[in-house]
Amino acid sequence: MKTITRALALTATLLAASAFAQDWPTKPIRLIVPFAPSGVADTSARTIAEALSQRLGQPVVVENKPGASGNIGTDQVARSAPDGYTLVLGFDGTMVINPHVFKDMPFDTLRDFAAVTKLGDAGLLLVAHPSLGVKSLAEFLTLAKTKPGPYPYGTSGTGGTPHLAGELLKQRTGVALEHIPYKGGGQAMTDVLGGQIPLVFTAIASAQQHVKSGKVIGLGVPSAKRSSSLPDVPTFIEAGLDGFEAVSWVGIFAPAKTPKAIVDKLQREIAAALQTPAVRDRYAVLGIDPVGNTPEQFTEQVKKDLARWGEVVKSAGIKIE
Repeated sequence: MKTITRALALTATLLAASAFAQDWPTKPIRLIVPFAPSGVADTSARTIAEALSQRLGQPVVVENKPGASGNIGTDQVARSAPDGYTLVLGFDGTMVINPHVFKDMPFDTLRDFAAVTKLGDAGLLLVAHPSLGVKSLAEFLTLAKTKPGPYPYGTSGTGGTPHLAGELLKQRTGVALEHIPYKGGGQAMTDVLGGQIPLVFTAIASAQQHVKSGKVIGLGVPSAKRSSSLPDVPTFIEAGLDGFEAVSWVGIFAPAKTPKAIVDKLQREIAAALQTPAVRDRYAVLGIDPVGNTPEQFTEQVKKDLARWGEVVKSAGIKIE
């Protein structure tokens, strides 16, 4: 009888959760962006929020809560009610890198969040000022062997994906790279365009127009395949660095213990929105390849990225107080 009672209770709980998910949402949803307005991450959130509002029949309101490299706004969502009405735009820098570079983290990515879906991948690019005299990563690696350097490279800041991509390149090749952190990728691009620094690791979206105009040289993309935006720029793998992938991503997370039925419904609606021409066209401008994978697939990548970047951070000794 006890077994039957437990089974009936479980069935009742599942039916109640399913009914709740069918009714959800009945009021506006907040999507917290833990960064200032504008920029690739913020625009990607606003694009999907608009499309999701149309599909769900309720407003999806974007709120910017910047600070501490994304930690403040993200932590706010971790402490929110797990009812599907508060979500966060998860950036790989915040979710899988910050836990390794910050001494005191207010949240635990795996414990405090339910991964909903990855919105997309934003490719990175290593660019050089023409005065460096190289046309590809392979040529740069050859140059670095004959002229050891050091070679300064700029990024959007300490502990970001571009920074770690540079550290990974340094660890994989032994090239003497010197990290120069900026307060944003735009400032780093300005200095490489002016020849103040020879190299920059940055998002493809922020550099592609300068590569196409010939103002800077696209040395390589650290991804599995060439970028459709810059098809003439080879991958790091083509330069002989097997398995070298360092792609930034954005995704949607809900507070832990959000009912799975709601998480699954969110994933389905977001994945459908990502297939619409309006969203795909906007993401193409942002340099984002839409994904929309399952919660399980996204969770698995988060776990792998936490482990991988943890090793890079430890080896490089990166810390943010």
